[in-house]
Amino acid sequence: MAPKYHPTPLSGGDRRALSKELGKARAMANILATRSAEMRAKGEALIQQADKLLCESWNERMWSDGEPIDPSPTIDQAVNGGFAWLEIRCEGCKTPSDVDLAAMKNPRATFVHDLASRLRCRKCTTAGRRPSATLLQLAGQPRHPRTKA
Repeated sequence: MAPKYHPTPLSGGDRRALSKELGKARAMANILATRSAEMRAKGEALIQQADKLLCESWNERMWSDGEPIDPSPTIDQAVNGGFAWLEIRCEGCKTPSDVDLAAMKNPRATFVHDLASRLRCRKCTTAGRRPSATLLQLAGQPRHPRTKA
């Protein structure tokens, strides 16, 4: 965008006044831009903290109730809160495994509890069975080693 054109006044006093006002306006624009960046950083930190607390709350409810709790955090909220892994257990073979939420192809607005019907065990899938997965909890890092199946 081109800078705004201000016609230069003919008299010296008016030129100095215009120059002074333009300087004040530029200084105020810089101050407001700095404040905006600071407030945005604070807001993003608060959102990240809120997402972390939401994930921790969901984990506690999952532990105490033992079933997928609705509502759950979205994939985006879990990743933003530092919980990028979902621990699951296969209903067929009872094998625990971890799912990387950041690498999933599902939309980021998908709720974590909606993934229960979509996730399948690799071992059982290769054997021709398709049991569903049980969601255990969200985690910050994988806890189970990858199986070679």
